[in-house]
Amino acid sequence: MNRMLRDRAFYHTFAVLTLSLALQNLLTYSVNLADNIMLGRFSQDALSGASLCNQMQFFLQMLVQGVGEGVIVLGARYWGKRELAPVPHIIGAGLRFGVGIAAIMFVGALLFPKQIIRMMSNDTVIIAQAVNYLRIICFTYIIFALTNMLTASLRTIGIVKLGYIISASTLCINICLNYILIYGNFGAPALGIRGAAIATLISRIVELGIVVWYLRFREHTLCLGVRKLLCIDVSYMRDYIAVSLPVLITQALWGVSSIVQTSILGNMENSALVLPANSISVLVFQILSVVGYGAASAAAILTGKTLGEGKKEKIDQTAFTFQVIFCMIGIVTGLIILLSRMPVLMIYDTLSPEAAKLTSQFIAVLALTSVGTCYQMAADCGILRAGGDTKFAMWNNMVFTWLICLPCAALSAFVFHFSPVVVFFCLKMDQVGKCPVIFLRVRSRKWIKQITRT
Repeated sequence: MNRMLRDRAFYHTFAVLTLSLALQNLLTYSVNLADNIMLGRFSQDALSGASLCNQMQFFLQMLVQGVGEGVIVLGARYWGKRELAPVPHIIGAGLRFGVGIAAIMFVGALLFPKQIIRMMSNDTVIIAQAVNYLRIICFTYIIFALTNMLTASLRTIGIVKLGYIISASTLCINICLNYILIYGNFGAPALGIRGAAIATLISRIVELGIVVWYLRFREHTLCLGVRKLLCIDVSYMRDYIAVSLPVLITQALWGVSSIVQTSILGNMENSALVLPANSISVLVFQILSVVGYGAASAAAILTGKTLGEGKKEKIDQTAFTFQVIFCMIGIVTGLIILLSRMPVLMIYDTLSPEAAKLTSQFIAVLALTSVGTCYQMAADCGILRAGGDTKFAMWNNMVFTWLICLPCAALSAFVFHFSPVVVFFCLKMDQVGKCPVIFLRVRSRKWIKQITRT
């Protein structure tokens, strides 16, 4: 039997889903890129301050994504079985978790902004900038959670176009408001970093408005309404928790590890140079790796649907095909990231020579590790989790991140005093190390679990 699928409909569906989700991710990260570039031109300290606060946003994003993936894994299985009645109950369960997490983070950021920022940097000027940003941006947390949970929920039935419509509108609004509020154009006061936060808040409100309008007037498959999302069958809460809790723990640990990574880099002796280099390089990676992340989400939907349809004889071919595609995407992504160094430094022409050199080195590291990222992350999130094997991913990520990468980076930074690029590589080396472990797990077929009701 040929190990690669020869189904044109499969490749067409996968390509449409991947490109749609990649476009959504690209537009989402472009909002951050616009903030990054416009703040960088305003002040290097403002850029560093916003990058610290974005770690909080990234942490929330990881948690909301974890909650949303639980909905997608279960919902896609029921979609494959052509049973849509349980899906609104699963979405309602996910919304309770997502909004609850966002509310806790909002209260923490609102009441303790200085304490949170001081964990990530020792530079008083950068801390002051970050606190001004966080006090405003925290009001977006609950709105962000609602919007992204509802958008992720619609992916369970193959609706992906709403995501990039929302992100495109947000990008346009955010750029226009940034231009007005950061620099004080058209008679507005020059608010600097606070202007960027206000622009993002307004953009998030518009996002939620678009989602509510779509659900009310255009979505007729699930017919989601306030009553349906609030009055759920609580027995599905147990099903949801069984699938989602390991994913949520994995995402939470990933988000916390990102904050710890920033803390390690932000407490090095030359943190004023390291922080902007880290902020720019990571954002470049996010922008240029959108196809890999889109492929992971598309694979999760199609794997869950295939298993839901009961086509277990087809799943080996599907998994092998996905892995080949992930490797190809990783190689191309790594080359593009490597070639992006000079254009990126031309955009950020206000960086000091030392910060520019570090930025170039950090981007080179990410070009290398992105090959592993596009394989292991996509195989993990797109195949293993969709099969219901969420606990394996939790333990695998926990071991590599907390027992290998972070200790090595801390020792490199504060004991051996290695250069920032060595520390940065230590923080990212798990992306390559996980690859053989993920490969063996997919090959074992132990990841195929029964998670829906028979």
